[in-house]
Amino acid sequence: MRIAYIIPGFDEGGAEVHVLNLIRELSGRHEITLISCGGRLESELPENVNIIHLPVERKNLFTGIYCALKLIGFSRKYQWDIIHVHSRVPAWIAWLASSGVKAKWLMTAHALYSLNAGLIPLRHADGAICISPAVRNHLAEYLPAKNVIIPNGIIPSRLKYANFTHDAAKFLFVGRLTRLKGLDVAFRALEGLKGYIWTLDVVGDGPQRQELEALSQSLGLNERVTFHGARGKHEVEEFMAKSSCLLFPSYSEGMGLVVLEALSVGLPVIASDLEALHELAEDGLVPIGDAGAWREAIRDFLTAKKASPLNPESITTVKDMACLTEKFYLSYF
Repeated sequence: MRIAYIIPGFDEGGAEVHVLNLIRELSGRHEITLISCGGRLESELPENVNIIHLPVERKNLFTGIYCALKLIGFSRKYQWDIIHVHSRVPAWIAWLASSGVKAKWLMTAHALYSLNAGLIPLRHADGAICISPAVRNHLAEYLPAKNVIIPNGIIPSRLKYANFTHDAAKFLFVGRLTRLKGLDVAFRALEGLKGYIWTLDVVGDGPQRQELEALSQSLGLNERVTFHGARGKHEVEEFMAKSSCLLFPSYSEGMGLVVLEALSVGLPVIASDLEALHELAEDGLVPIGDAGAWREAIRDFLTAKKASPLNPESITTVKDMACLTEKFYLSYF
């Protein structure tokens, strides 16, 4: 098959890593093109992948029409069988181009998107993939008739958490620094735990970094909290293997790739009570956005090594994810 993947940008993020892993698994069997505005992850793509740069990240009608027209032209050149989009703006572009291309177009829904007119194209897709039951339940009224759940897959870690003994608890946060990731909640929880010995490593970057650094300083945490910026997969694994516990205080997630990666390493996790994580835990999750409840959960870990009881047995590998996605593609032919 000839497959085109469209994603706004190709830097850090769960959807970007998802697409990278999918391409790596399928590029040996199919002719693949990646369309995005660019990003550092392009350097990790297989050499046989075609790369096209278009402004598919811009929420602008005229830019969208321009990209749709370019998509029609490239589709005729590459003769794609499948156009697979991974965000809402690319979905609009694929829908606008759909009358001029022969390819089937599909969307993977990665998050609990706001239920508004921005999702209209999804109803007109030839198919949809949801990364969790929580995502499919949330988007039910917007999904096309043909839709499936294919969980986000991970590459099993090369490192393992060995229950290291630390003089101080080494907490870890991994993710984009945006409001939805809830790092501010963790900071406010930790402010009330200065009597305990702990540090927090923050791995990731994003638009809220300066604001969060200022919050850390204003709460008197700056000597214990270290911002490391974005890091590659292997470096993240090293952080996980050498930490005491992952803090996952997100307000909303389609699945929670970082949690799955931590479970693969064996790192204990304290996580928000997200519907997407109910597949992994029946209880023991922390109320979303409640700094007081987070403080008590972290205190329980500091005093009794108690974390959220997440079950890693249902984790899907990247290879399984790619096989299920490929099977979905083939169902159209």
